[in-house]
Amino acid sequence: MRQRRGRPGYDLAGLVAASVEVFHDKGFDGASMEDLAKHLGISKSAIYHHVTSKDELLGLALNRALDALDRVVQDNRALPGGPRERLEHLLRASVSVLFAERAYVALLLRVRGNTEVERAAMARRREFDTYVAGLVQEAAAEGLVAPDLDPRIAARLLFGLVNSLTEWVRPGSDPAVVADTLVTIAFHGLFAPPLAQPATPGIVRAHR
Repeated sequence: MRQRRGRPGYDLAGLVAASVEVFHDKGFDGASMEDLAKHLGISKSAIYHHVTSKDELLGLALNRALDALDRVVQDNRALPGGPRERLEHLLRASVSVLFAERAYVALLLRVRGNTEVERAAMARRREFDTYVAGLVQEAAAEGLVAPDLDPRIAARLLFGLVNSLTEWVRPGSDPAVVADTLVTIAFHGLFAPPLAQPATPGIVRAHR
């Protein structure tokens, strides 16, 4: 996308951030450039100084989330170790992305493919899902997970845990603590293994 020089005190990044707020509030289909102009307290012409359409704003916002996830995958591909280590890294790094780009990730999760921009974003997201499913499949092939699990369903469920953070995580939460908890539940389950019971001492009978 071509970059235009911003007007004094106003830039493209700020415009995209404000558009995300309006899209969350009104929905992309329900939001208008007039709504965005009122939200910012500027004229529509000031917005068109930076972008050509509402779709362009949506694309910029969605790409911010998708580019962050792409970087996670690129780092993950370069990691040594097996599928278990890479799956754990992917979960932890995805939690970090969600904390850093929460509003943008939440917007990405809301797209339904109603526009060309949304369909392009969904195609990129499917590439991420396919990569995760491949890691689950590798782990199953090595006997690390139940062999009868469907890799794509397992991948969706794993990242359903991550994506749910957009709905409930509180500002100020520690992403490391959240990631630790998520990895523990995903890889080890909710319940601790039962404690070994001490052996019942034998009854010694006196010989007469």
